[in-house]
Amino acid sequence: MSVNVPRLVIAAPSSGSGKTTVATGLMRAFADAGLRVSPHKVGPDYIDPGYHALATGRPGRNLDAYMCGPERIAPLFLHGAAGCDLAVVEGVMGLYDGASGQGELASTAHVAKLLKAPVVLVVDASSQSRSVAALVHGFASWDPEVRVAGVILNKVGSDRHEALLREALAESGVPVLGALRRVAGVNTPSRHLGLIPVAERRAEAVSAVAAQAAQVREGCDLEGLLALARSAPPVPVDSSAAGPLGPVAQFPAPLTGRPVIAVAGGAAFTFSYAEHTELLTAAGAEVVTFDPLRDESLPPGTRGLVIGGGFPEVHVADLSANIPLRKEVAAFAATGAPVVAECAGLLYLCRTLDGKEMCGVLPADARMSERLTLGYREAVALADNSLAVAGTRVRGHEFHRTVVEPSAAADSPAWGFTHPTRRTEGFVLGGVHASYLHTHWAGAPAMAHRLVAQAAARA
Repeated sequence: MSVNVPRLVIAAPSSGSGKTTVATGLMRAFADAGLRVSPHKVGPDYIDPGYHALATGRPGRNLDAYMCGPERIAPLFLHGAAGCDLAVVEGVMGLYDGASGQGELASTAHVAKLLKAPVVLVVDASSQSRSVAALVHGFASWDPEVRVAGVILNKVGSDRHEALLREALAESGVPVLGALRRVAGVNTPSRHLGLIPVAERRAEAVSAVAAQAAQVREGCDLEGLLALARSAPPVPVDSSAAGPLGPVAQFPAPLTGRPVIAVAGGAAFTFSYAEHTELLTAAGAEVVTFDPLRDESLPPGTRGLVIGGGFPEVHVADLSANIPLRKEVAAFAATGAPVVAECAGLLYLCRTLDGKEMCGVLPADARMSERLTLGYREAVALADNSLAVAGTRVRGHEFHRTVVEPSAAADSPAWGFTHPTRRTEGFVLGGVHASYLHTHWAGAPAMAHRLVAQAAARA
């Protein structure tokens, strides 16, 4: 079985070349032209998809071949792109950079091959002229299965500089589909974990996305890019595979009705994959979002709680000041109800974060650190919990600059990491599952069903 979806993968030789600016600008420019654009991001990143959603009016979705498995990339892509005229996929790092020590796995090139999508290479041309041809030739010829079908030159200094670059690339066989100058107000500001999320700077983000689209319209061949996207062959799909969200729909819905699963949101908890809410809903839950910065109570009827990733360290004073909600979260957890906390959620459940009082659910204190913890992980559940039974194996991702210091060793750690290093991590305490590990439930949809079933059992 195969499905036709016009599509482009926006890649680069390395991080910092301008992929996000170009991809987001293209998404918005095509959307402004009346096309229904499906936005995607290779890898585990949560922040770029927020800008993609702002540009297109559709959920930004991740395509992570490590966490979800290569076999799920095409179904997840088609799930997100259903009903769209065009899909734009922003790559991660350099084109051929994947999971450490595992070859091409989870790289932009790997995903492009899985989708049979043409690749447009964004090149930072600020410090080169003729050498750009050698660089592009190397990337285009490295893997013959990767179709590098166009180049967008970024950070071009002048008309003369652009002419030199185009002259150098004329014999490369890879057409130049755009040349962008440096423009103030286009780049998105960053801090300790990358770009600042849309939820924390929405007005400025709207202006930045509009500026990116204007820059792309002025400097890129939109007709040529659209023609390239339409030249992609049908997306190959294994007709014997489960649906786009895995086998969760095959599980029976809870017999006690649709339990309310409260999901933390707002500016402090912005890290969530779109499929998580969809999986919880498919498993029989009523998903209700709440904002721990503003809401003083959990949604009425809450029977399960999900507190995902984000930046509580940036909003620690306001989170601490919301005493009514902190007390209610602690009381809810004490009942044994299912509570799932990832990374930022883990910090929120600690006694303190940088000296400010948090919920006090976990016997631990958290603080900012100079050290960045980053990378893919393989893990096994060490005890039955709200997400998985003991022995369940998952793949996930760590990304934080904080440290959690327990007052004593956890009686039941959440995970035993098996790769790249062996160690235990997180907490299982009653119905609480708290960990630094980010997981993508599309790669393990049984976890969403287990959470909903345990919430339903609380009736």
